[in-house]
Amino acid sequence: MARVVILGAGVAGHTAALHAKRMLGKEHEIIVVSPNSKYNWIPSNIWVGVGKMTASQVTFLLAPVYKKLGITFHQALAQSIHPEGSSTIQSGFVQVKYTSAEKQGEIENIEYDFLVNATGPKLNFAATPGLGPDGNTVSVCTFGHATDAAQSLEKVIAEMKSGKRQAVVVGVGHGTCTCEGAAFEYTFNVEHEFRAAGVRELADITYITNEYELGDFGVGGMVFSQRGFQTTSKLWTESLFRERNIQAVLGAHVEKVEPNEIHYELVDGSKDVLKFDFAMLLPPFRGVDLQAFDKAGNDISSSLFAPSGFMKVDADYSGKPYEEWLASDWPLTYRNPLYPNIFAVGIAFAPPHQISKPRKSPNGTLIAPSPPRTGMPSGIMGKLSIISIKALLDSGPDARVGTASMAEMGAACVASAGSGLRAGSAASMTMYPVVPDYVTYPNSGRSLSDTYGEIGLAGHWIKLALHYLFIYKAKARFGWFLIPE
Repeated sequence: MARVVILGAGVAGHTAALHAKRMLGKEHEIIVVSPNSKYNWIPSNIWVGVGKMTASQVTFLLAPVYKKLGITFHQALAQSIHPEGSSTIQSGFVQVKYTSAEKQGEIENIEYDFLVNATGPKLNFAATPGLGPDGNTVSVCTFGHATDAAQSLEKVIAEMKSGKRQAVVVGVGHGTCTCEGAAFEYTFNVEHEFRAAGVRELADITYITNEYELGDFGVGGMVFSQRGFQTTSKLWTESLFRERNIQAVLGAHVEKVEPNEIHYELVDGSKDVLKFDFAMLLPPFRGVDLQAFDKAGNDISSSLFAPSGFMKVDADYSGKPYEEWLASDWPLTYRNPLYPNIFAVGIAFAPPHQISKPRKSPNGTLIAPSPPRTGMPSGIMGKLSIISIKALLDSGPDARVGTASMAEMGAACVASAGSGLRAGSAASMTMYPVVPDYVTYPNSGRSLSDTYGEIGLAGHWIKLALHYLFIYKAKARFGWFLIPE
């Protein structure tokens, strides 16, 4: 019998856990370690953040689902990985610290035969002084953050209803942030709520981002082909901003956030201050605080993890210039090269380089959107890790494992631009591949027949349907595995 330990219960980790039990069966033990008691369908936090959904609609308890499936669940925080074991433990193990009320603070070593690191990101609010719920801005990164954001937004709307003009800023709070799509989505949901409340004319809305151009989304932008005509995500997005009268500050690094003031630097080195009454800024991500030790107890964290804290996998980390990178630099199997029984999936793996072109200001400040690895790609990677583990269990260490390079992977994104079955809207996008391949597709890096964008009410219906579909799947209800990642 083999023991598979999965760290994290987000999209990647939870998907891996469900498929592990389905594919590996009763003869193998599946263990999930997560500091959180609940699963959170994070894409719908946007709607929680504007008061259109409650936290209970985007979350559910993990323990009952895992108990039903026969998966062991530890509500605990992984602190260190010991891939070679120790002087007293022969196999690899993870040291965890319990966060549950019943075992709060207790330390335990959990041995594994295979380890899937799906820990997701650390929300690095500390990278920007004054950023985040403990500072001067709100967030929608967790359901708790989003609930608080909705309450703050409600107060802003009340101020406008009393006749007071309000300055609203939405975007990213550091020059190296990712998830620009989520900031974009929240911006337009906020604008929609102001119109629905009849106070739009009293709101000055500004979108601040590290993207060099609108529509970059951390993937270098896209070229769309529709009915024989080509357009770009830049023109497409600019049109939406113009239509909704939203101003944009591009190529920005937020230096600090003081009460009602965002201090930022632009790519050209100039600096300015943006005043606000309400601001939702996403933080940069880094790897969670995991350490690694060899059998003798020596710290080998730098061997397993990149400086960002994300785990190294089968990617090219040689540090070649951005202009020389290739699609083949991206990982195929997500296995750690030193310890091939360890996988890192979703946000937990270290990307080899940015997809969007990185830029530095004359002051040396890096302003570079980090590659997105959330949503559909995370689910695909989670499932892939289990396909590979099954192959290794069935055929031994030389088995042919699964591959899923982001340079050979498509993705679909539906970004809400306002909720409502009749008045809602969404920007629907597909792209193939996620990481541009300029060898295969020399003109745009992507297949024009598979890269598409449209804005309209139908997209909102799709996003709402996906919300219920993926909650259904995450609860492992009848036929869940038929729903694709």
